[in-house]
Amino acid sequence: MMRRLLTIAAVVVVCAPPLRTQSPVKPAAPAPAAPAVLIAPCPTSEADCVPPAVQREFRGVWVATARNTDWPSKPGLPTAQQQDELLAIMDRAAKVGLNAVIFQVRPEGDAFYADGLEPWSEYLTGKQGRAPNPAWDPLAFAVREAHARGMELHAWFNPYRAKEPNMKGPLAKSAFASTHPALVKKYATHLWMDPGEPAVRKHTLAVVLDVVKRYDIDGVHLDDYFYPYPEKRANGSTDFPDDASWKRYQKKGGELVRDDWRRENVNQLVEELYTGIKKTKSWVKFGISPFGIWRPGNPESVKGFDSYDKLYADSKKWIENGWGDYFTPQLYWAIDKEGQRYNELLGWWQSKNTKARHLWPGNYTSKVGEGGKNEWKRGEVLAQVAATRATPGVTGNVHFSIEVFLKNRDSIATALERTAYAQPALVPASPWLGGSDLPAPTLTAKKQKEGGTVLVPTVPKANAKDVRWWLVQQQIGGQWETLVLDGSLKEIVLAQLLRNPFVHAEIVAVSAVDRVGKAGPASVVKIAD
Repeated sequence: MMRRLLTIAAVVVVCAPPLRTQSPVKPAAPAPAAPAVLIAPCPTSEADCVPPAVQREFRGVWVATARNTDWPSKPGLPTAQQQDELLAIMDRAAKVGLNAVIFQVRPEGDAFYADGLEPWSEYLTGKQGRAPNPAWDPLAFAVREAHARGMELHAWFNPYRAKEPNMKGPLAKSAFASTHPALVKKYATHLWMDPGEPAVRKHTLAVVLDVVKRYDIDGVHLDDYFYPYPEKRANGSTDFPDDASWKRYQKKGGELVRDDWRRENVNQLVEELYTGIKKTKSWVKFGISPFGIWRPGNPESVKGFDSYDKLYADSKKWIENGWGDYFTPQLYWAIDKEGQRYNELLGWWQSKNTKARHLWPGNYTSKVGEGGKNEWKRGEVLAQVAATRATPGVTGNVHFSIEVFLKNRDSIATALERTAYAQPALVPASPWLGGSDLPAPTLTAKKQKEGGTVLVPTVPKANAKDVRWWLVQQQIGGQWETLVLDGSLKEIVLAQLLRNPFVHAEIVAVSAVDRVGKAGPASVVKIAD
């Protein structure tokens, strides 16, 4: 492993000049004090100077804003209370050992961020289009606080929903359903943007790319709502009312049958989102969480809802074509559920992952302690995480949702914190996104006024913008501990990293991790104090 020559900072005592006297003999200046060495290079020839490999695993959680499921607890709260609730979510996620938050920013043609192309959400302020007062930007706040805790922040969008029955107030004048009523259909209890309308696809793409351009997010995430889940309409039909867009397609010479045309409408959006995100910021990951069953009979033992036929979601095609950087099929059944066995479904998805993208299944963790005869115990989720880890090529899980961790039902948060997630993990790298070959950081050191060493990591100016994280590994009593710190930090205060204030690190290794998760070589130093 290559090591850079480290710059050793020293504490130097600077003495004041002597007072002038009448003596013709000028007194000799006192000798400067010997510098105090705070750090020294730790050579790789010494076994103790080689930090262990760091675990790579995606540990995500959904934070749902639709219907105020997770946050905020109710619409129209004061800004300070909304922020306190969001901070509590970030703190709990970090404490559990998670490293990614998937934050819902567009539940239904609305926004949880400032100056967007759609109106503020009713679930935030109590009325769609009303800005928060005092003003603040929840997405910018969430990005900053997640990164400060060593976690990625993915912005979660619903692509087509325009209004659901839980939204009680009127649509804002700037809502897409207000400005383009002909492109939005009433479907049972919902308003739904018609996926067959090119203008709908164009609008959704513009909304997502606007967020990608303006915010320092790590990923864009779509859920499983493409065409709506079937509901009976007033006329008794469950079919989506897209006659106008379908007939227009036929008049232009379209040759696909109607169901295939619907699937192709969704396929176009998925592909355009993937390519558009990459053109805007190549390092921003694109992920989808489709319904966990593509089609019954795939694999042979699987029974249940047909998302290919009912949602027009050809998720098999998306993963086979690599139209995403990660896929999170919602495997929301118990591990031994007849007809939907976790391992069998997970193995099927992995067999279709021919482009070797990330596969991070979604888990229905909120069933733990929810009440009723079908509730889960924490052991169910622990078993599912273990099964994921035992499946080659699958490198993480996403939990629905943060509420179960906040309430710690059946001690599930505590159990994960103390067992499966006891050691921090880096999000798996996405090398197909390019990234930077970051060098080992140069480390300098200085002393705090109150005592203790502060490390100052630097990389060449040309590389600084590419550092997403500092990977810090410290050896204490012969044991290594791992921490993931925000790459924007200019100083690493070693005392703040200690669980036990009565000990100190003997050896510290620092690596720079780029925006696609690639870690550069470490600089390793011995700590004098």
